[in-house]
Amino acid sequence: MLGYILRRILAVIPVMVIVAVFVFLLLRLTPGDPAAIIAGDMATPAQLERIRTSLGLSEPLHVQFFTWVGLLLQGDLGTSLISNTAVTTMIGQRIWPTINIAVMTILLSVAIAVPMGVLAAWRHRTWADYAVMSFSVLGFSIPVFVIGYIFIQVFSINLRWLPVQGYTAPSDDFGRFLARAILPCLTLATIYVALIARMTRASMLEVLGEDYIRTARAKGVSERIVLFRHALRNAAVPIMTIIGTGFALLIGGVVVTESVFNIPGIGRLTVDAILARDYPVIQAMILLTSGLYVFINLLIDLSYTLFDPRIRY
Repeated sequence: MLGYILRRILAVIPVMVIVAVFVFLLLRLTPGDPAAIIAGDMATPAQLERIRTSLGLSEPLHVQFFTWVGLLLQGDLGTSLISNTAVTTMIGQRIWPTINIAVMTILLSVAIAVPMGVLAAWRHRTWADYAVMSFSVLGFSIPVFVIGYIFIQVFSINLRWLPVQGYTAPSDDFGRFLARAILPCLTLATIYVALIARMTRASMLEVLGEDYIRTARAKGVSERIVLFRHALRNAAVPIMTIIGTGFALLIGGVVVTESVFNIPGIGRLTVDAILARDYPVIQAMILLTSGLYVFINLLIDLSYTLFDPRIRY
């Protein structure tokens, strides 16, 4: 097991190196001059040249890359070209709303979707199975912004149960945080419940046909233990993969949902940076999102040792 863990950790290094090179070259070769963005339309060539020199843009490409990597290893992601604020500060201000919404969404999705998937597999080809599959199809088919506006119309405008938009930090007022987080979490959970329930059903159907499940039932083991202790445990690997991927997507920033519900998360930060061609912020967000994907997938790979006895030793 130790060798498997070391191999998976070492495999992360070349992946992140490739991502860093790709991000650096992608933005350096993209049309547009950062110096012109900072100086404005009325800047003279001399002013533009001074700004390029201060940003290191006049240096050869390889010198710029190694300088950027050196600062990156020190935790310096640069300074925003638009607000003149450290990128780490901007991310720190925006990431917690996204994390809070993402954690609540995943917890809600797992709590609803896994029992739904187990029920659908247990009652295969019955009304329960058809109901779960119908919901899964609808969850994939309806755009997330449509779901969000439907929830706003029903729960905020018609019933007046919940606020329409906005965000309050849980440390400031946990009750207001829950009230404002319910609608975006339900909106996002609709999609992830459909995805996780469908994967849980497929994995459970495969496991429920195995010989050891029939043996456990023949020994008189209760159906609840058969489903949740024997079947679900052995079907957990693909389910965990879907959950981890979904969490990475949420942390990466769900732009549409944050825009609909006016949540100041990193998804909106990314969109604002792209529209303004704020290169340091764009670089940092791509690196952050890629790093999260790699890290979460590493955790998923390492968690396989808990469920797959073939790679424990």
